[in-house]
Amino acid sequence: MITPVVLILATGQLILTTSQRLARSIERARKLSDQFEELVRKEEDQINAEKKELLYQLLYRAAYRSRKLQHTISLLYVALSTFVATSISIGLLEALGILTLWVPVVLGIFGTVFLFYATILLIAETRIALAAVDVEMNYLVRNFRRDIPKTAEEKGEIK
Repeated sequence: MITPVVLILATGQLILTTSQRLARSIERARKLSDQFEELVRKEEDQINAEKKELLYQLLYRAAYRSRKLQHTISLLYVALSTFVATSISIGLLEALGILTLWVPVVLGIFGTVFLFYATILLIAETRIALAAVDVEMNYLVRNFRRDIPKTAEEKGEIK
């Protein structure tokens, strides 16, 4: 009964951190949406058009990221439920004196598969977040290179 409890704790921690990531992602999407609406109201020029394109790309990535995080949280809850069912089945089978070991084993395997898939989705989500930062940095370097401190270029931080 110890193994499912450890997996329950680990899954609970992943749910907590993923919920925080989802909240930040949603907040970022709302902020980008507000910036986009504000920019649409301004007069058109080259910088504004490029900034609108940037904000749209970032907003698209933030929405995609939020959907992926929501899917991940759903999988984590399924894994958590499966691990709880594993613990219950171990206790019930022991209390009833039934020597059916395959039930908790199958439940544990299913829970582990859901947990594994959720972690793969979390890796994909971090790649989406990093790609959004790359898009934003490329925009800033392309349009505001003259405003970047010389020390950043000398250190090789800006390419």
